[in-house]
Amino acid sequence: MKQIEMPSECHRQMPTAQAIDHLSLYRLPWNYPDNGISWLEPTTKCNLRCQGCYRDLENPVHKTLGEVRADLEVFKRLRRSDCISIAGGDPLVYPDIVPLVRMIKKMGWKPIINTNGIALTEPFLRDLKKAGAFGFTFHIDTSQNRPKAKGLSETELNAVRLYFAEMVSKVGGLACSFNATVSETTIAELPSLVDWAREHADIVQTMVFILFRTPKLSGTSDWIGQGRNQPLDNIYKESEWGGGKPVFAEDAAALIRTVDPDYAPAAYLNGTASPDSIKWLLANRTVLNGEVMGYMSPRFMELVQTFSHIISGTYLAYSDPKSTSLGKLAAFGGSLIDKNMRRIAKKMLASMARNPANIFRRAYMQSIMIIQPINVEADGTADMCDSCPDVTVHEGKLVWSCRTEELKQCGAFLTAASLTR
Repeated sequence: MKQIEMPSECHRQMPTAQAIDHLSLYRLPWNYPDNGISWLEPTTKCNLRCQGCYRDLENPVHKTLGEVRADLEVFKRLRRSDCISIAGGDPLVYPDIVPLVRMIKKMGWKPIINTNGIALTEPFLRDLKKAGAFGFTFHIDTSQNRPKAKGLSETELNAVRLYFAEMVSKVGGLACSFNATVSETTIAELPSLVDWAREHADIVQTMVFILFRTPKLSGTSDWIGQGRNQPLDNIYKESEWGGGKPVFAEDAAALIRTVDPDYAPAAYLNGTASPDSIKWLLANRTVLNGEVMGYMSPRFMELVQTFSHIISGTYLAYSDPKSTSLGKLAAFGGSLIDKNMRRIAKKMLASMARNPANIFRRAYMQSIMIIQPINVEADGTADMCDSCPDVTVHEGKLVWSCRTEELKQCGAFLTAASLTR
């Protein structure tokens, strides 16, 4: 994979992006019918308008609980998953969110609520936990222009992230994750988010960075669907926030290493058009008393996924806080079979020798995920996430959640007709 070229104004801030050797990593075993995640959208209504959002928020729709159950039955019939990501729109404005969470839990999945958090209060959080919620993924970034946080930078938004992380921690027993959409205009701040997550590894289990895409950034000017040209103005919104060039997983990885030199991804998902394109890039680090002890190896990640599937019948996507606090057990137990885990264990022992108080402190495992959505190949082929974890249900069929507006408004997934490169 070639080195990524960044715009001239970013060269002063951006380290050189190096190619990622996908064959050195563990290819996540997730596939179309047997995946870690499935994506449910009970509503298209939202209390924010993120720049570049691809949902039709002008005509919001709440599905009935019966309609949502029908979607869940499609998943149950066609797809095995560890969890259901409840999204939208924003699911916290869905009037039946509590009974929906209860329904998902009863049907055998971990309910994960993907929300901007604006509608969340502590009593509401407790109700959702009682109904069976397993965890939350909070979408927070500068594309939102959030109430009470207008004009804040990504770094300044860490205070907002901490507010929700502490609320979830106070209620207890719930996984807490954050995602941020990252564009050319904001990627320079990505290291501060990674560093913030390290400081709060005891209450933040996962950080996800989603690399911003629009048709313009894919280099595509014309799209065809149903045999004719299709305008995309009502589907994908361009914005200055999105910048003028796309960013790639290699760029994000290079920036992470500026604050965490030992950063080492363990697993990936490739693209549908190119086996060496990096679509999902997963790293899992162990943190003791605010210090990174090291990163899980590809081999150990494979053992975790294989063991999970043997024991539970599903590939693992989300772990609870109790499990992620067992970093010492994972390091010392894993050291018996994996040399990389031995390195982590040795660093822990050295840390405990320097500071005996660390003997009694927990070590936390924390995931860092980079997601690189659709890009368009030189021949116009759309390179999607192979074995997409964010598949949803549309009219009784499994489809890519990030492109359902094409189906709703054009009746088909669109194909590139011409490129502007």
